[in-house]
Amino acid sequence: MAASEIPACLPPRPVTPPREKLPPKACDTHAHVFGPADRFPYAGDRSYTPPDAPLQKYLDMLDALGFARGVLVQGSAHGHDNSAMLDALQREPARLRGVAVADADVAAGTLRQWHVIGVRALRFNHFFRGGQLHYRGGIPLGVAETHAPVMAELGWHLQLWIDVKDLPDTIPTLRALGLPVVVDHMGRTDAGAGINTAGFQSLLRAVGEGWCWAKLSGAHRLSGRAPDYPDARPFHEALVAANPERLVWGGDWPHPRVEGEMPDAGHLLTLFQAWTPDAATRHRILVDNPARLYGFPN
Repeated sequence: MAASEIPACLPPRPVTPPREKLPPKACDTHAHVFGPADRFPYAGDRSYTPPDAPLQKYLDMLDALGFARGVLVQGSAHGHDNSAMLDALQREPARLRGVAVADADVAAGTLRQWHVIGVRALRFNHFFRGGQLHYRGGIPLGVAETHAPVMAELGWHLQLWIDVKDLPDTIPTLRALGLPVVVDHMGRTDAGAGINTAGFQSLLRAVGEGWCWAKLSGAHRLSGRAPDYPDARPFHEALVAANPERLVWGGDWPHPRVEGEMPDAGHLLTLFQAWTPDAATRHRILVDNPARLYGFPN
C-alpha cells in the first residue's frame, strides 16, 4: 500500500482532569508513543499513520490526569521496531514500563536487555477481521512459544490483542504457554452483543480463575455511543465482579485508529471512577495491581 493510501489518524483531544484526584502511584497501563517520525520512522507496511505523539506529549498527558506511572505498549504503526518505546523507557526509568513486540528472530539476550530497560511483557496479535490479522505489523500468537521460556525466566506476561469471540478456541494454547495473560480492552468485542456471549463469558472465567488479567480500557472501542459509552459499562462491571485482583486500567492515548468520535482520556478516567464506585477497588486497580504486574516499587 502506498503511503498516500494509508489512513491517517486524528490527533488526540486535549484531556480534562478526572472527576476525582488520583491516589499516589496511580498507573495508566495502556498508551503509546509515536515518533517523532523524523527520528523514529513509521513502518512502511503499517495499517494507519498516527500523528506524532512523542514522549513529552505523553508525559504531559499523564501529568494532566494525575498519573505518577505509565506503561507504554508498542503500537503497530512502528511495526517490529521498538526504538521509540525503548527510548522513552530509558529516559524515564523510574516512571515508565513497557510492553514490546518481538518476532521469532529476536534473541533471548535481547529480551534480557529490554528487561533491564523496563520491558515487562510481549504483545501478540490474535485479532482478526475478514480472516486476516486486523493490524499489519503485529506479531502473531504462534511466535509466543519461541519466547515463552525466557519470558517466564524474566517474570513477564503475555499481552493479547484479541476479540473475545476467538478466546474460547485460544485458551488451550494460552494455558499451555504457562504465562500470565493480559487481554487488551475488555476483550474488544462489540458492546451490542452484550456480556452473555461465549467469548466474553470465557474471559470472565479466566479472570476469575486468576491466570488471566484484563485491561479496563477501550470503552470507546467496544461502543460507538460517545462520549459516555453506556453499553460498555456492563462489561466493566462484570469484570470487576469477576476478580478485581486481576484488573488494570488504561486510557489508550493517543487513541490510534479509532472509528468514530475521538475520546478524551480524562473523561474515560472519570467514567472508570463512576463505574467503580468502591474507593478500595479503584485503588487496587490503579495502584496495587499495576505495581505487581509491571514491577514498580511499592
